[in-house]
Amino acid sequence: MHTTTNPPRLGVEEEFLVIDPTTGTVTPQAPAIINRATGHLGPRISGEITPLHIETRTNPTTSTTQLLHELLDARHTLADAATAEGLHVIPTGTPIHPGAVPPPVTPGPRQDHGTATYRGLHDELAICAVHIHVELPDREHAVLVSNHLRPHLPLLIALTANSPHWEGRDTGYASWRTMTWNRWPIAGPPPRFTSLDHYHHTIDTLTTTGALVDPATLFWDIRPSPTHPTIEIRAADVPVTATESATLAALVRALVTTASHAVHHGDHGPTTPTEILRAAYWRAARDGLDGHLLDPHTHQLRPAHHLLHDLLHQLTPTLHAHDDHHLVTTTLRHLTTTGTGATRQRTAARRRGHLTDVTTYLATHLTATHPHH
Repeated sequence: MHTTTNPPRLGVEEEFLVIDPTTGTVTPQAPAIINRATGHLGPRISGEITPLHIETRTNPTTSTTQLLHELLDARHTLADAATAEGLHVIPTGTPIHPGAVPPPVTPGPRQDHGTATYRGLHDELAICAVHIHVELPDREHAVLVSNHLRPHLPLLIALTANSPHWEGRDTGYASWRTMTWNRWPIAGPPPRFTSLDHYHHTIDTLTTTGALVDPATLFWDIRPSPTHPTIEIRAADVPVTATESATLAALVRALVTTASHAVHHGDHGPTTPTEILRAAYWRAARDGLDGHLLDPHTHQLRPAHHLLHDLLHQLTPTLHAHDDHHLVTTTLRHLTTTGTGATRQRTAARRRGHLTDVTTYLATHLTATHPHH
């Protein structure tokens, strides 16, 4: 097992929705909150494709303690700025109440090109993910590392599932964001690549089809970043708490480190077919951690909790080497008690049968340090 005293740097981007505190519906007032928060966060905050969204990001760091500090700092800053504007910011993969379809799109030539290209797909853009960047400067190496990460994506989706509601109803899914996002022409699990040339050839062919507006619209759940010397993992709903985002980042970095070691030793990754992965995605999105997932090694169905236990066991030496083991085990222990974000959203909804209780729960837990009911 690969261990290192110098773990690769990592960074996290979190996306949030702006809502009216009384009705719980999304409202296109993100610019007002961003203007207030920019004084403190500077380039660590920005707008998104719609004025319903806010994105925050951390600086590159080797320390998940520092990462968590920056995530919490950004969330506290957002909460304060939102309160000053008479608004709330909520961490959820999808809007809870009706009124988000279609969302207003931020004006600009790139967005106009996107709307002309993707049309009705833009109607369901009010969704929020968390993106994990892990430093990996060699792009050839990165596409081979991606091959190793692909089979683990369904478990990461299940672990972070936080989008059971859509347009005022319970979808029956733990991660409805995953289902809406996978409608896009270039989204979901990436193909298995044999080389960087294979990757570029695939991108060139996809560009010919007109399915890409630019390299940033390559929406696969793993990709070499178009702008940073990193590999970017984009499969997860934004979690309820910053601690869950930091934990996901620690797990992803350990997976990348382990995969990188395997690639250095000539192992270019398993050949899990994309159609099998898509079915595994569906199960993970539907049932979250409460269901059965496809074992990436045996292709048999097993309880998600068992697969999580196996993954933790596999990554334990690397997590210890990165000084992340305590964070990960503590958070996973909380999650086994409280359930995923989707479970917690449903618990809030069941108390009185009011969806406004869900948005209130999410707003009050934006700055929580640990997952709890």
